[in-house]
Amino acid sequence: MSATISAIAHYIPQTIIDNSYFENYLDTSDEWILKRTGIKQRRFYLEGPTSDMIIPAAKKVLAIRKIKPKEIDCILVCTVTPDYVFPATACVVQDKLGCKNAWGYDISAACSGFLFGLQTAVSFVESGVARKVLLCGADKMTSILNLNDRNQAVLFGDGAGVCIIEKSSDKKLGIIDTDLHIDGEGGKHLKKIAGGSFLPAWNNAVKPEEHYIYQEGQAVYKNAVTEMANSTSLLMKRNKLKPKDITWLVPHQANLRIIKAVGERLDIPDEKVAVTIDKTGNTTAATIPIALSLLSEERKLRRGDNIILTAFGGGFTWGAIYLRWDEL
Repeated sequence: MSATISAIAHYIPQTIIDNSYFENYLDTSDEWILKRTGIKQRRFYLEGPTSDMIIPAAKKVLAIRKIKPKEIDCILVCTVTPDYVFPATACVVQDKLGCKNAWGYDISAACSGFLFGLQTAVSFVESGVARKVLLCGADKMTSILNLNDRNQAVLFGDGAGVCIIEKSSDKKLGIIDTDLHIDGEGGKHLKKIAGGSFLPAWNNAVKPEEHYIYQEGQAVYKNAVTEMANSTSLLMKRNKLKPKDITWLVPHQANLRIIKAVGERLDIPDEKVAVTIDKTGNTTAATIPIALSLLSEERKLRRGDNIILTAFGGGFTWGAIYLRWDEL
């Protein structure tokens, strides 16, 4: 038995923040931001917590699949911006949606969260632990974003992508192969310093900026390009895929330069690489499901299409997943 993404949907906030917003109080410009990141605008969610972005996407995906909330038996929420430290955002989503028969939990793997969650959901379905998993990748990055730091303020946005993982109708379709990794040594380059047990929020030594994202851009850039390309290349070799066989490469949307560098290393042309960062910014665990949902919504996916998802994030975490499209 194999598992597949049977339906997918997304939610991006209505509030659009274009580059001119930052020109008013940061030493930056539209030209500088576009050149360094490829981002033209991003979405800020001003109304509520991360779970409130998940709910509309989840309701849409249930409607697409024509199933009721009680049919969901597991909920996985991939996020670094949970509503609370506890309860898990999965619990909040379960209650708000009315998925009375579901259990679940949160997964924290930063920008690779959706990939880690997808492999977990697939394992549950293939082993019989669950039949229908609601997999959510969502982040309200503005809740941990230092808007006074131009090196991070312009990069991030808010959003959510939600899909249902269940048994595939064809064992040759669905999730085919996976390559996932972590390297704790890289955590020093990309993290949120305060708020955990290492440096509790009540500690008098905590500085305000330690509640925000900390990122060493060059180290992240170098490792992201190398590891995303390596994981994708490994899956291509293992499954005897050539660049011409790939319908879509769907990479994590952190920086357009990273996306292009990965595509070039793999010899995959730009027209086969999904790009949403220009309009959404980096939504962390939400970037891949949002991009995949947009491809589906725009009718750019066909049954049997070869798709590779790849990501790199804080931890360090990274990897790739190969699937043949089988939306039911």
